[in-house]
Amino acid sequence: MAEEGNKDIPEMNLNNNYSNRPNIPNPNEAQKELDKTKKELNKLKTFIIKKYPFTEAIGLLPPQSLKFFIEEEIGENLPKEEFEKLQKKVHLMMLVPNDKAKEIPKIKSEVLKEIEKEKHNVWIYIKTPSEVWEYGLDSKFELLSAVSMSFPLHDNNLLKALRVAEIHKTLVLQKFERYVVSYVIGGSLVTGSAVKTSDLDTFIIINDTDVKRMPRLELRERLRGIILGQYLSEAHAIAGVKENMIHVQIYLLTDFWQSVKDAEPVIFTFIRDGIPIYDRGTFMPWKTLLRMGKLKPSPESIDMFMSMGDQTIKRAKNALLDILIHDIYWGIITPSQALLMLYGQPPAAARQTVREMKEIFVEKEKMLEPKYLAILEKIVEKYKEFEHEKLKEIKGEVIDEMLNGIEEYLKRLKELRKQIEKKAQGKTIEEVYEQVTGLLKIVTGKNSSQSMIEEFTRMSKEGKFSSQDIKVIKDIINARGEFKKGKTSLHEIDKVRKEATSLINEMIEYSQRKDLAELDKRRMILRYKEKDKEKTAEILICDKEAFLFIDGKVKKLTDKIQDSDMEEVSKAMESQKAKKNANISSEIFFLLKKELGEFEIVL
Repeated sequence: MAEEGNKDIPEMNLNNNYSNRPNIPNPNEAQKELDKTKKELNKLKTFIIKKYPFTEAIGLLPPQSLKFFIEEEIGENLPKEEFEKLQKKVHLMMLVPNDKAKEIPKIKSEVLKEIEKEKHNVWIYIKTPSEVWEYGLDSKFELLSAVSMSFPLHDNNLLKALRVAEIHKTLVLQKFERYVVSYVIGGSLVTGSAVKTSDLDTFIIINDTDVKRMPRLELRERLRGIILGQYLSEAHAIAGVKENMIHVQIYLLTDFWQSVKDAEPVIFTFIRDGIPIYDRGTFMPWKTLLRMGKLKPSPESIDMFMSMGDQTIKRAKNALLDILIHDIYWGIITPSQALLMLYGQPPAAARQTVREMKEIFVEKEKMLEPKYLAILEKIVEKYKEFEHEKLKEIKGEVIDEMLNGIEEYLKRLKELRKQIEKKAQGKTIEEVYEQVTGLLKIVTGKNSSQSMIEEFTRMSKEGKFSSQDIKVIKDIINARGEFKKGKTSLHEIDKVRKEATSLINEMIEYSQRKDLAELDKRRMILRYKEKDKEKTAEILICDKEAFLFIDGKVKKLTDKIQDSDMEEVSKAMESQKAKKNANISSEIFFLLKKELGEFEIVL
C-alpha cells in the first residue's frame, strides 16, 4: 500500500494540497438568485412566525431535490401532469418542535389557507426535527441532505448547523470516501435539548483495518489535521456561518470497536442518540443491536463500573460539599447503570436510572427490595437540590447517613449482580441445551436422550462427527445438571456456549447435506425436443406425487397434470423427510410423455 516518503497511503493523499472542491453553492452567491423569491415569500414567512412563534426553521428546498420529496410525501404514482405542476411550485420545509407534532395537521391547514388567500405558488412540508432525523435512520440521505442544503428563510441555528455538517461531510467523502464508514450527527441539537449557543456534534468513523504501513496514531493525527483543520474551516466558510458551528470527533474503527467492548458511556450515548447522514451499513446495525440490548459490556468493564462505588466512599469522606455530592451521586448512578446494561438494557440517561431500577428490578423481576431503591432516590434528590442551588450547606450527620446508605446500597448491588448473572446463565444453558437436543433429534432420528447419544456415538465412529463433538454434548448435559444444583460458574457456562456454537453449526451443515443428498435421489433431468429444439426439464419424485420444473414453471403430477408452486413443493418435501423411499408410479411417466412428448432421462 505504501511507496516511499510522504506516500505512505497514496489513496488518501494525506500530504497533497487540495484544490478540487465539491460543487456546493455558496449562500452568498445564492442570495442574489433567491432575492426575488425571498421577497415574495417574506409575507408568508412573517405570517407563519407571527402565528407560530415556536417555529424552529423555514427553508427553501433545492429544486433538484423536489422529486424525492414529492415521491416521499405524496407517492410515486402521481399522474405526470400533476407531478410536473407540483414540481413547478416553490417548496418550503417548516420545522416545529417535537412537542407540537400533534398540532401539525391544524398548522398545515391554516398555512395552506393563507397560501391560497395570497395566491402564493408554494407547497409546504411541516415536520418536527425527529421526523427529519428519521430520514437518516431510514438511510434516505438524499432527503436529509436536501433539508440541510435548503435556503434558510428563518432559522434558530438548526439549518445552519446541518448545512455546515453536510458541506463538511461532502468535503470528507470527496477525498476519503473509501475509508469513511459512517458520518453521524448528535448532541443537543439532535436530542432537542439545545440552547442558542449549542453546536452540532459530529462523529466520523474511519476504517483503518487495511492500513498496514502507517501507525494508527499517526494516521489519526494526520487525518485530524485535514478533516478538523482545513476542511472544517472551509465548510464554515462555504456555509457562510461563524466558526465552531459544529464540533467534529474522529474515531478509527478499531479504537471505536474497543470502546464499544469497554462500554464507554460516551460511545453508547453516541450510538443511542446519533443520526447517520452517511453510512455504509455499519452504524444502523450497531444502533439496532444497542436497542435490542445485544451490545453489552465485558465482565472487566462491569468490574470497573462496580468498583467506582468502593473508591468513592474513601474519597467522599474528606471532600468538600460539591465534590462530595457529585462523587456520591455518580458513585451510586454508575454501578446502577452498569447492572441495567448487564441485564440487557441500553444505558439509561442518569435522570432515568431511578425509574428503570424501579420498573425492572423492583417491580418486574422483584430482585431488589424497595428500601434500597429509597436510598438511590434520596441521594438523587439531594443531588438535584445541590444542582439547582437549593442546597447551600449540609450537616455532618446527613453526610454520614448518605455514606452509610451508599455503602449498604453498593453491597446489595454486588448481590444483585450475582442474581442477574445467575439468571442469564440459566437462560444461556437452557437455550444451548434446547438447540443441541433439537438438532440431535433431527440428525439421529431418535427421541430419548440415551438413544440420541448412542446413535450419535455410532455416527462419530463412522467419521460423520468427531469424538470431540460427543464430549461437547456430554459437557452441555452435565453443565445443565450442575447449574440446577447451583454448582456451575459463569466461566464454565461461557465455555460450554462457545463449544456448542461449533457443534450446532456442524449438525446444521450435516442435516442440510443429508437433505440435499436425499433430494438428489429423487431428482432427475429430462431431455426432450420442442419444435426441433432440444430442451431440458427437471422432475422431483415425492411419495404420492411428482413435480415437473419446466420453462420457469412448476407443475404437479398425480393422476393428472396441474399447475403448482414452490410452497407446495416445500410442503411435499417436508412430508417426504419422514419416509425413506419414494415410489415412482408408471402413471407419472405416462403423464410426462403426454406433456413433453418423447424424452430421455439424462441424470
